[in-house]
Amino acid sequence: MDSLRSKENLNHFDRIFGKTNSKPRLFEAPARINIIGEHVDYLGGIVLPAAINFSVQVFLRPNQSQIFQFHSITYNETVKVRKPFQSHPTSPWTDYITGVIVEMEALGFDVPAFDLLVDGNIPQGSGLSSSAALEVVTGFAISETYGFGIKKEDIAVIGQKAENNFVGTKCGIMDQFIIAVGKENDCISLNTNTLSYSYHHFELEDYEFYLINSNVKHNLKDSAYNKRRLECESALEKIQAKFPNFKQLYDVTLSKEELIDCCLTGDELKRTIHVTSERDRTKQVIQGLESNQFSQVGMSLFETHESLSKNFEVSCEETDFIVSTLKSLGVIGARMIGGGFGGCVLVLDKKNQFAKINEELKKSYQQKFNLELDFYKFQISDGVKEIFT
Repeated sequence: MDSLRSKENLNHFDRIFGKTNSKPRLFEAPARINIIGEHVDYLGGIVLPAAINFSVQVFLRPNQSQIFQFHSITYNETVKVRKPFQSHPTSPWTDYITGVIVEMEALGFDVPAFDLLVDGNIPQGSGLSSSAALEVVTGFAISETYGFGIKKEDIAVIGQKAENNFVGTKCGIMDQFIIAVGKENDCISLNTNTLSYSYHHFELEDYEFYLINSNVKHNLKDSAYNKRRLECESALEKIQAKFPNFKQLYDVTLSKEELIDCCLTGDELKRTIHVTSERDRTKQVIQGLESNQFSQVGMSLFETHESLSKNFEVSCEETDFIVSTLKSLGVIGARMIGGGFGGCVLVLDKKNQFAKINEELKKSYQQKFNLELDFYKFQISDGVKEIFT
């Protein structure tokens, strides 16, 4: 986010909360993409995410009272809350903030009241994790402001717990983790079971990743997300009854016939096939990026989308249309990203193809759905940090 907007928000902060001798501190957390490893981060899988240069910013200042005051630029509203916190019925965006405070206090930290202004340029409903960015930037800002000294990796876990326990979405750790520890020009290979990770630097040469926002957000997302997680958990329980050595669904190496013998339902079977096949695709993508075999990477992206659509059933007509059209136009690779049911498609293609794809896809998408598409170029960026003004 540019410095001019940050200065405007500082003035906005003073108008809303009043100017004091204590200047609020500014913190920023990025959005994220995940190149490969979709819907496996809550199943012990390996993912390959990167932080990107869309962001959420917060100004935070202690207020020496018992009242927490939050203001959202996006929603143009101020909300006041007190401990003990409860989910806010009309301003659910505040739950991502209060949930973080609840989880910090569960660890023994006493969080005094503060004023907080939040702004961001992450497109809402795009699948780029604006909610995780808000959780991570809130946790980091509180830790830095009050001198708690919480490690970034632990801030990520606090954010995930806030979303699981307070917000009520049973998300995995990937989004919060990469937003916390991201590094400019690198992605990370993260084992979501052990939380061990390593940085990977890739040179894309004449290729590029970019995003296409479908501009649809189906409200199935949260309920279906939780349902998929429950289906995966029940599948693992049935598999473990016959094969107790498998600790995570991601580790299962059974044939389709062996899975059927475990008495999986049709849906449980499909979910398991997606998760276990994604393991192999993730290996192929990492190898392909390291050896500059971009056609191999692209093929795996298309295969992941097909599996997300048919096996995990978290795509939708709009994102399926985008990916199939891109394939027909000769794009190297593409897939839906994020929770699903709308949001963004990640594209890998040659740089000189962008203008042609932009023009042709926008036209066909408009004709079919009467909707505009947004194309986003991005840079891989650092994780959460303080901005010194």
